[in-house]
Amino acid sequence: MTELVLNRRQYLELENLADGVFAPLAGFMNEDEFKSVNDGLRLPGGAPFPLPVVLDLSAEQGAAVSPGARLTLLYEGQDVGELRADSLYSCDKMVEAKKIFGTDDANHPGVAHFLRMGRMFVGGPVRLTRRVRFEFSEYALTPADTRGHFKQRGWRTIVGFQTRNVPHRAHEYLQRQALERAEGLFIQPLVGIKRRGDYRPTAILSAYRTFIDRFLPTDRVLLGVLSTAMRYAGPREAVFHAIIRRNYGCTHFVVGRDHAGVGNYYGAYEAHELTRRFEGELGIEVLRCAGPFHCTLCGGIVTERTCPHLETQPGVTRQISGSQARALLSNGQRSVPDWFMRPEVLASVAGQSLFIEEDVE
Repeated sequence: MTELVLNRRQYLELENLADGVFAPLAGFMNEDEFKSVNDGLRLPGGAPFPLPVVLDLSAEQGAAVSPGARLTLLYEGQDVGELRADSLYSCDKMVEAKKIFGTDDANHPGVAHFLRMGRMFVGGPVRLTRRVRFEFSEYALTPADTRGHFKQRGWRTIVGFQTRNVPHRAHEYLQRQALERAEGLFIQPLVGIKRRGDYRPTAILSAYRTFIDRFLPTDRVLLGVLSTAMRYAGPREAVFHAIIRRNYGCTHFVVGRDHAGVGNYYGAYEAHELTRRFEGELGIEVLRCAGPFHCTLCGGIVTERTCPHLETQPGVTRQISGSQARALLSNGQRSVPDWFMRPEVLASVAGQSLFIEEDVE
């Protein structure tokens, strides 16, 4: 049996496929699935699916794989799974990158990674034979786990909340709004693979433990992690994140301002528009939320739907975003305004190494 060595990103994709996180996918995409998703945001059978989930190979690895072969998958020297190689294919990466990310600019982190991937892809069903432990594994829940938690707690309506940052006041506003709508809130930071300058998983989890324990009703909140790569694919990734939270058992999912965006590649509410294309098809209700900001005249966190001053007196409004928080904290500023982030949350990460210093594959 041919052996194939996985990197961390690839291993996490294997684990998520095996656990049903990416259902209805049960394996790495074959060529037909890859083309169908990139061209039309649907699997060949018609189910919405916006992003490719692929296992890339170097030219040397591809030459060693025969269609129909069973591959033993290795991670850090250990057997972790199997794949049946039903499809071996390649593509024009610049053309496909433009479809997936809306740009072929190599400065876009998602495009840059896609271009670095191997020249070939192998698709087929997978089986996980060994689960690897990481620094965030204590919080890694499978869809079966979360559905069990929701049932045990008696939650019939659950809002899923995606984040890759420590909690700031705008996130808090959205989470409290979610708790007004549903019986439970599933906060699930993405911690798998991110780019240099993003928060470390330890910082995110420390901050959220403090925030939940001190400021939210703990019996109505579940904290877990999403152990996958951040794609930075904006609108397509918003649909992807909604499908994932459906698979975890959530009934609702928050899509906010510039969801999964990076830089200025996507419009502020482009993700809202794309999710509307699949209204009634995703198996989860998308809560399209306006971007919260602080208004000194209103005296708190508001949105453009509730505050007139963003248009009439923009000088009294102050934006709150994860990129701003990262900029403040990466510059060594350990004192941020209370309206921006709770002091208790800030104190919970004091003395920690907050940011990823190099890209990890």
